[in-house]
Amino acid sequence: MATKIKLMRLGKMREPHYRIVVADARTKRDGRSIETIGEYHPKNDPSVIKVDGERVAYWLGVGAQPTEAVAAILKVTGDWQKFAGQPAPEPMKLAAPRPDKRALFDAALAEAGGEPAADSAATTPRKKAAPKKAEPEAGTAVADAPPADAPPADAPAADTPRAEAPTVDAPAAEAEQAEA
Repeated sequence: MATKIKLMRLGKMREPHYRIVVADARTKRDGRSIETIGEYHPKNDPSVIKVDGERVAYWLGVGAQPTEAVAAILKVTGDWQKFAGQPAPEPMKLAAPRPDKRALFDAALAEAGGEPAADSAATTPRKKAAPKKAEPEAGTAVADAPPADAPPADAPAADTPRAEAPTVDAPAAEAEQAEA
């Protein structure tokens, strides 16, 4: 069976991602593949190329033919030169490591004239919700409640004189004035 090493397209419109696959030469671009041997993400800067060199060497050794695009990728990674016995190419350009967000924030704060806050003061603690108490059952509520004829615990004693509160009798007083 004639096999090819080709690219299988994934991703959405204008954001292609490719798998480097070994497939029968007669299959469609995104058809059934025999084995996946790598990935290629061309939109990233620099492009992400991941290739399993051992599997590429095996498939090239048994006669799989790379397409033009895959041959160019294999030349960049150096796998084609290993297979052909040529000198290795220059090393691939790697992406720079991303800076720490905390360090960027502290640098911007220092430029603005402030001082970096301590780790504990940088974030505000979340308030914890009070645990919900289960409503007491009807039988336990009656046992815990004071007797009906007893005065409430926070009410003043009965022998202390209180000022008369006209608010309770106000509707009755208004009714008497209206009759007169």
